[in-house]
Amino acid sequence: MSETSPKLINENISITVTLEDNGYYLCHLSNPSPDPSQNTINSYGQTQEHAIAIALEQLADKYRQIAEDQQNIDILTVERSLDGEAISKLYHVTLHFECTIDAESKFEAMHDTIMGNTVVENGKITVIEVAEDLPFADILELGA
Repeated sequence: MSETSPKLINENISITVTLEDNGYYLCHLSNPSPDPSQNTINSYGQTQEHAIAIALEQLADKYRQIAEDQQNIDILTVERSLDGEAISKLYHVTLHFECTIDAESKFEAMHDTIMGNTVVENGKITVIEVAEDLPFADILELGA
């Protein structure tokens, strides 16, 4: 993992939610993304919280992708010790899947999603290598 010098990062995210004439909420999120073409996110939701959640997830997706890209790790590279043993590393793996489902109930929508392979097949997977001594890294280990 690359070393970086400590520096103060001060970025402001602006969130504005408005109730539109169509009865839905529009969340306008302005962020300090390195790519100026992606500095704004607009998302609709049934409630203001729903609109904000969608916008924040889009922002998180952008930053996960930036973090992964910055590592510039060849997906097939295996580092080996001097005696040829593969060196295991710690990775933060995010599987993100969103869709709309036509179902008779919330339970049926959840059940239909769990039963199919659609989540894995259509999900977006981000893999970020993390240091073993990263504070709270154990929180990232689901199922541990």
